[in-house]
Amino acid sequence: MNILSYALQMILSLSILVVLHELGHYLPAKWFKTRVEKFYLFFNPKFSLYKKQIGETEWGIGWIPFGGYVKIAGMIDESMDKDQMLLPAQPWEFRSKPAWQRLIIMIGGVTVNFLLGIVIFAMILFVWGQTYVKTEDAKYGIAVDTMGMVLGLKDGDIVLACDTVKLNKLETGPVIKAIVLNNAKQLTVKRDGQEINLPIPTDFAQILTKYENKGKALYHMRKPLDMKSVVKGSNAEKGGLKDEDHILEVDGNSAKFIHDFKKVLLSKKGQTTAMKIERNGTDTLVLQIPVDDKGNIGIALESFEKEIPVSRETYSLLSSIPMGWKTSVNFLGDQLSAFGQMFSGKLKAKDNLGSVFSIASMFDPGWDWEKFWRITASLSILLAFFNLLPIPALDGGYVLFLFWEMITGKAPNDKFMEVVTYIGFILLLGLMVYALGLDISRWF
Repeated sequence: MNILSYALQMILSLSILVVLHELGHYLPAKWFKTRVEKFYLFFNPKFSLYKKQIGETEWGIGWIPFGGYVKIAGMIDESMDKDQMLLPAQPWEFRSKPAWQRLIIMIGGVTVNFLLGIVIFAMILFVWGQTYVKTEDAKYGIAVDTMGMVLGLKDGDIVLACDTVKLNKLETGPVIKAIVLNNAKQLTVKRDGQEINLPIPTDFAQILTKYENKGKALYHMRKPLDMKSVVKGSNAEKGGLKDEDHILEVDGNSAKFIHDFKKVLLSKKGQTTAMKIERNGTDTLVLQIPVDDKGNIGIALESFEKEIPVSRETYSLLSSIPMGWKTSVNFLGDQLSAFGQMFSGKLKAKDNLGSVFSIASMFDPGWDWEKFWRITASLSILLAFFNLLPIPALDGGYVLFLFWEMITGKAPNDKFMEVVTYIGFILLLGLMVYALGLDISRWF
């Protein structure tokens, strides 16, 4: 079911982006009276799942569930329809239109994708707002995860700054960004009431972005363990645990905080653990509780908000729009910085490339709509960026040659465009095969 959920979310997300991207080409083409022969969601070699002729355009759905295209008359594109290009140019064809009109047609797709990213980010803020815990309100500090240990962080630390960037919210995103993109040199933390500086290893950005470290966090908020109830029929109930009990220790270790409690249970998978509990406020008992093969015993926990306040920011429709713009621009800037780090060799491309399988794994297996739209907005910005790269067969390749034509007054001939388009397809196909190979190798 998880695999199906991942696949459906990815297909839905990419379908939205592709249809609107191609609509960005279709609409200006129609405005400039250019004939659009086909508009397809997914690719349809040999046959289509569905097609219908409406006016001069064939609308359809292909059987390969990725991508899509519009076939514009008089243009060398992925259809490689060379026969059409041998005939005299017609007034309704792309090649007959002024360069400035062709430019608008070509940048229509990326324009729509960038605007879509802004709109989705804005609507996320409008609908869900932002929730966070202020650094000053996280009174128990942090629970250090795998990568945070490499930095020398300890449970209970309060992370105050990364270089000169003050951290007013308890979140790791700004820290990771500062380390990976901005070459941050140190963390400032409060430990046992004293401020200390922790140097960041020079190779930590590469360590942090290694594929095998994806999903490993620096730290989380340290949350107190407060049991709400025992799940009926669970191992906890079978072992004698009751709703009103207060857990003191597990396997001889303090159970004051959730991460300590879970760490012990994960080490006791498929075994029985000794749990010291307090009952009725006075009695102390030791229970033998079976732990399942996932490290669970079957209890529900109280919300940490009973002890740690959560701040919430809401946005009106008008105020969400500039924030959507800011989020989109910042995201694009971060991606450009990341590519710069890859080209400079600080980050390894093989650790940061992936195929459709990597994209699918980004979604939530339970279908979280906020996360779905956040990923879709990010992919929309990325699609706009990649399509503007000056690679033949991408929109950016056509835009590059159009600028050349507008500057020199001479358009590249059809044979040249045919050859470079083939080269572009080969480069893109090679990149996709390489990315797919990386994902397959990671499984093994």
